[in-house]
Amino acid sequence: MSIIGKNLMEPEPTLLPEEPEVLAQIEAGDLPEDIVPKHPTSSLAWAMLAEDAWDEGRTLDSYAYARVGYHRGLDALRGAGWRGAGPVPFSHEPNQGFLRALYALGRAAAAIGESEEVQRITTFLNDSDPSASAAIEARH
Repeated sequence: MSIIGKNLMEPEPTLLPEEPEVLAQIEAGDLPEDIVPKHPTSSLAWAMLAEDAWDEGRTLDSYAYARVGYHRGLDALRGAGWRGAGPVPFSHEPNQGFLRALYALGRAAAAIGESEEVQRITTFLNDSDPSASAAIEARH
């Protein structure tokens, strides 16, 4: 690999492992509330719960679900070698659950007036992958 044009100070992207069991349940049409008890460490399942709650107008539930998904994602990132900084590319499908939970947390935090948290989350999301917000918004 050439180091020309590479920022040697930036950590390598963090790539979370796949969750084939979770994806199989999603493809089978299982609801997030049925997936979470079987896979409570899945950021994707928690993000889906947060998104469903948001769509139903349950802002506080969305906030709570997104916060769990965010923390589960931090655990997974650390387990994958993340050291608190560096890219978490949205293009890597297993990263999308964490990034969706982070986005959902920011959206719900804004709705309840947590402006400092919104700023932290926005910075974290943009530092992880500047294209993530637009990609998530395009899903809806």
